[in-house]
Amino acid sequence: MTDLPPNTTHDPQPRLLYCRCAYAQVVPEDVKDEVLAGLAESGRAFEAVPDLCEMAARRDPQLQQLASEAGPLRIAACWPRAVRGLFSQAGAALPKEGVEIHNMRTDAAADVLAGMQAASPASSPSGDTP
Repeated sequence: MTDLPPNTTHDPQPRLLYCRCAYAQVVPEDVKDEVLAGLAESGRAFEAVPDLCEMAARRDPQLQQLASEAGPLRIAACWPRAVRGLFSQAGAALPKEGVEIHNMRTDAAADVLAGMQAASPASSPSGDTP
């Protein structure tokens, strides 16, 4: 058995990414506010970006970094298919495995937060929540 430093497990903590959807205005403000507040109160590190659509349009290099870093990634944004398309459009396709996308446009804030903070990965084969 290998000794691990304190608070280290074989399964890395997922990286958390929150999209504010600032320009498209397609996600209800109350949902965005509640998810952001819940992530901030959780004590877990997360990255917040103003708008993935705008970042993809500019081909922001940060998208490539997010897509290429090792380990699981959880994203709170809008439609999973749209988010994957935005990363792809920016030349930063997300891996097929290890990515969960939680839809703030259709899901309740509590459900998005539960998915973002869950202890284990989602069970859907594509890694996206419905």
